[in-house]
Amino acid sequence: MIGWWSRASIRVRLTAWYMAVLCLMLLAYATATFIAVRHEFREQFELEHDGAALEYPPGQTDEERLQAQLREILVVMALGLPPIVALAGLGGYVLARRALAPIDRLASEAHRITADRLHERLSVPNPNDEIGRLAGVINETLARLESSFDQLRRFTADASHELRTPLSVIRGIGEIGLGQTRTPAEYKEAMGSMLEEVDRLTRLVDTLLRLSSGDAGTIRLSREWVDLGELTRDIVSSLGILAEERNQRVRLDVGEHVRVIADRLVLREAITNVIDNAIKYGPVGSAIDVRVRRDGEEGVVSIADQGGGIPAAHRDRIFDRFYRIDEARSRASGGTGLGLAIAKWAVEVNGGRISVDATQPGAVFQIRLPVVVATTDTARTS
Repeated sequence: MIGWWSRASIRVRLTAWYMAVLCLMLLAYATATFIAVRHEFREQFELEHDGAALEYPPGQTDEERLQAQLREILVVMALGLPPIVALAGLGGYVLARRALAPIDRLASEAHRITADRLHERLSVPNPNDEIGRLAGVINETLARLESSFDQLRRFTADASHELRTPLSVIRGIGEIGLGQTRTPAEYKEAMGSMLEEVDRLTRLVDTLLRLSSGDAGTIRLSREWVDLGELTRDIVSSLGILAEERNQRVRLDVGEHVRVIADRLVLREAITNVIDNAIKYGPVGSAIDVRVRRDGEEGVVSIADQGGGIPAAHRDRIFDRFYRIDEARSRASGGTGLGLAIAKWAVEVNGGRISVDATQPGAVFQIRLPVVVATTDTARTS
């Protein structure tokens, strides 16, 4: 019985519950009615024969008539209850079927949506009722799945492309080296080129593993009080050599002390990647302005370069993994297209946000983190 009940459709179960409740209500009503009628009959019978003197025992022929009438009432009730319940159950089934028909339609439409047709959506005739809200939630879920599938496809294609390029270079160098006998110096040069490509592969794989661990939430953060100005000053100092090689100037402006709670190493990686990106793609001899300030309840690190800016068509995808505006120049500089993606993850995992303003010449990246008033310099949270 339990197995059948669990396998039954919702409309069948609704109808069964409806009939069961209706039966109990009708039985209760019929019982109450019968008791009330019997009580009324007996009161009338006693009033009519109270004090009457009869030649035969009083009420014997009338008592039998009373019992017969009560039995007739019971028979009418017993015979009338089953058809009433049956008709009510049929009506309940029809109503349940009509009420659940939109769900059958949604199920039919959803069944046609596959991984290749995630762009399709369920129809929503009435967005204000329960079925309409359910369809709306399903459509939102489909939109998120479509976006995730698109990102996964792009990521797989880009990762394959990035991995294939250095592997092809290594294979080409090896084939050339084996094609004919060469001098020891030429062999050393070939091996050096191969090692450079291996290093690039290693950095790429390490970065991908880091992003994957971040997505899975398996990286444990060590949160502490961090002075944004002090941290940014250290980063600018360490990247100064790269700027000098391109005859660039990194101008640092640190205002008041701005403290946040964050993982120092992870946040350092975010700021480093953005400043490194500005150095790589800023013109030779240009200036890069790095400013740390407080804006309301947020600490802000802004990095402005004097490059060619970011075209409007690329702004929405600038933080996507493996995305490059200039493929040739990015590869020549050794970039993997993951620097800004790492920066975005590193900022967001610390409760902040990163954005870019490219409406003016060059580009201005802003890293914003919530400011917390420090009570002790040694306060730490896990």
